Amino acid sequence: MAKFSLPANSKVTEGERYTAPSGAKDIKVFKVYRWDPDSGRNPRLDAYEVDMGSCGPMVLDALIKIKNEVDSTLTFRRSCREGICGSCAMNIDGQNTLACTKAVEDVKGEVRVYPLPSMPVVKDLVPDLTHFYAQYASIKPWIRTQTPAPPDRERLQSKEDRAELDGLYECILCACCSTSCPSYWWNPDRYLGPAVLLQAYRWIADSRDEATGERLDDLEDPFKLYRCHTIMNCTSVCPKGLNPAKAIAEIKKLMIERR
Repeated sequence: MAKFSLPANSKVTEGERYTAPSGAKDIKVFKVYRWDPDSGRNPRLDAYEVDMGSCGPMVLDALIKIKNEVDSTLTFRRSCREGICGSCAMNIDGQNTLACTKAVEDVKGEVRVYPLPSMPVVKDLVPDLTHFYAQYASIKPWIRTQTPAPPDRERLQSKEDRAELDGLYECILCACCSTSCPSYWWNPDRYLGPAVLLQAYRWIADSRDEATGERLDDLEDPFKLYRCHTIMNCTSVCPKGLNPAKAIAEIKKLMIERR
């Protein structure tokens, strides 16, 4: 899988080092990106020695231990701890992933933890996802129909039509894929990015949706869709094992077929 370095707007300096309690035998060092916009200081990397003998196996477990027992000012997002919500997406050991599913033992040497690349940082490991969610809203992620709903039942699908959504509906909008994409780094204001385009195809592929033409019209743009150059970083890093690059290719194929 591809690995990435976090582009920094200013120099990241070495920060504080917090040592493990005496007697700790299984020590792992976590170097964590720290930045507080209210402090006026440059970003820094604080080093935390964590006793893994009294810590859970995942990177998120270590971050929670650091916040609870060492440094309460450390800021990050987390919720489900089951790889479902996508809240704890961050860059760990040079790769975008979920902290709750990334095992500490899979990282050799120090564990370097940064926020997702290319996103504005709110504080520490918390990226500003406002623009990302606005792009998601722009594709109108709900079933759009013209015909009235059946009065006595739901809109039904065949098993075959339902299977077309496999590999699409599982997306948790963690933004790991979009923030691993160089095209999204360069054109975040106009290119929708892998996550949003996969979501767009999820509704295009839904047999119950009746707005395929309008959805394709909305994507017919030199930047919204066609900035994808099939680099495949998005597919490499997806923590759910999805293939955004394939979804984007399917949209492009539909664009050709309708001409």
